[in-house]
Amino acid sequence: MDAEHGLVHDTLAVGSQVNIEVESLNRRVDEICVEVDELEQKLNDIERFYSSTNSKQSNTPRDNSIVKEKDREKSLVNFKKRQQDVANREAAAAKRMQDLMRQLGTIIRQITQHKWAGPFMQPVDVVGLGLHDYYQVIEKPMDFSTIKSKMEAKDGTGYKNVRELCADVRLIFKNAIKYNEERDDVHVMAKTLLDKFETKWLQLLPKVDEEENRLKDEEADMQLDIQLAQEAAHAKMARDLSFELDEVDMHLEELRDTVIQKCRKMSTEEKKRLGTAIARLSPEDINKALEIVAQNDPNFQAIGETVEVDINAQSELTLWKLKLFVKDRLQTQPKSSPSTGVKNEIKNENNQNSNKRKGEICCALARSSSSQKRSKKLPS
Repeated sequence: MDAEHGLVHDTLAVGSQVNIEVESLNRRVDEICVEVDELEQKLNDIERFYSSTNSKQSNTPRDNSIVKEKDREKSLVNFKKRQQDVANREAAAAKRMQDLMRQLGTIIRQITQHKWAGPFMQPVDVVGLGLHDYYQVIEKPMDFSTIKSKMEAKDGTGYKNVRELCADVRLIFKNAIKYNEERDDVHVMAKTLLDKFETKWLQLLPKVDEEENRLKDEEADMQLDIQLAQEAAHAKMARDLSFELDEVDMHLEELRDTVIQKCRKMSTEEKKRLGTAIARLSPEDINKALEIVAQNDPNFQAIGETVEVDINAQSELTLWKLKLFVKDRLQTQPKSSPSTGVKNEIKNENNQNSNKRKGEICCALARSSSSQKRSKKLPS
């Protein structure tokens, strides 16, 4: 009784250990699945960026220096410096624009101090003056009090540049000229003040043109800096992604070997079916099967048109690698393939898993990592 109890205990202990090992392998597969999902997301981001970049390049001529790798590398190294330069240029441009706004504000004050400026200082009293058709004639009323409020606004609703401010000053007088008849005093006053404003504006205009041209040049430089930095950053992401993919491949190879090493010994019947299945592979896949044999047998050499491979002499590791490889290749063959029977037979032996990603990982475990090809034949 004690002996039977000990046997049961040992059996349960072995089963428990197997469950632990299986759970450990499942966790590792899950970890790789998560890692692969993250890499796919990175790859999608890189593809979207270069797809967008290529689209822009096809429509916009660009300097060859933009696409040079050394320029992208240099841009990445100096990215923080470029960011600071951009901030400094933006601050300097804002300061120069403020100076132009102050100069134009001086001109406006000179106009508003004119003895004829009174009718234009406040909004038109449409009701009080009985101007029932005013809003039918004037689409956008304007006056100097409204301009002053907009100049002093701090919530982002103010004037962005001097040309916007200039346009509103002109609008005040043009509205008056449009609504009032030529012989009316308001019409004459508006026309006179508009002429005075235009004369003073022409004196400021060269500085405005100079600043606008400077802003265009700086904006072009900033856009180039941003493009170079983005290309450099994504080039680095692509290189890092390549290294990470290589690392995942290595982990898959290690996990595949671990799984295969823990497989049971293959029976004689299974070896026979494996040999039959290999013979049904395409010439290219047979070459890959030879590579699997060579990877696990340093003494194996595929020389001559026909290569003799003794299935029974192969290690368990080689046999299970071949089985997984054959299963994967036969599953991807067209339905009209003569190997349909073998494919169904192997499919029935496959451990079903509802998780699609795990299925993809398990298929990846079966693939050979070697890229060399041999034009040999492997007999059954």
